[in-house]
Amino acid sequence: MAHTIVTIVGSLRKESFSLKIANALAKLAPASLKLDVTTLEGISFFNQDLEAAPPADWLAFRDKLQKSNGVLFVTPEYNRSIPGVLKNAIDVGSRPYGKSSFLGKPIGIVSNSPGALGGVSAAKHLQNIMPGITGPILGQPEIYLNGVGDAFDDKGALTKETLQKTLQQYIDAFAAFIEQQNR
Repeated sequence: MAHTIVTIVGSLRKESFSLKIANALAKLAPASLKLDVTTLEGISFFNQDLEAAPPADWLAFRDKLQKSNGVLFVTPEYNRSIPGVLKNAIDVGSRPYGKSSFLGKPIGIVSNSPGALGGVSAAKHLQNIMPGITGPILGQPEIYLNGVGDAFDDKGALTKETLQKTLQQYIDAFAAFIEQQNR
């Protein structure tokens, strides 16, 4: 049976590179993984005042995380960090205090940018945020995808062969990591 991986897309943009990369990873994933590509449009802002009676969208997101075998973040970099929508989703999923829906879940981090740095600051910020509320984070291989602006055709299909090879290597390593963590 395949391990279900909640694959969180850190951008709301309809044609975002993060969404295209998440979809490409889902296609490249070995049979041992089922990537559930998850966008964040429907998650309302975290507000601790609502924790006594959490909104339905929070509960649905938390439930999806809890039922998964791991989480894969695919994120752009905004102003040398992660997008606010992604931080909000992490806040929603990690609450209430001591009951993080990420707890014990193995994590993967894929950052990307059309520029030269590949979103490395966003990935590093996720590496700082996640310990304490998740399970182990895949440390090697690290993946910071740069120059992704020309990697997809007008239908969103991955056409850049070098990126496809990089994504294949990463998803295979992530699958082995998930297998090891879910024994």
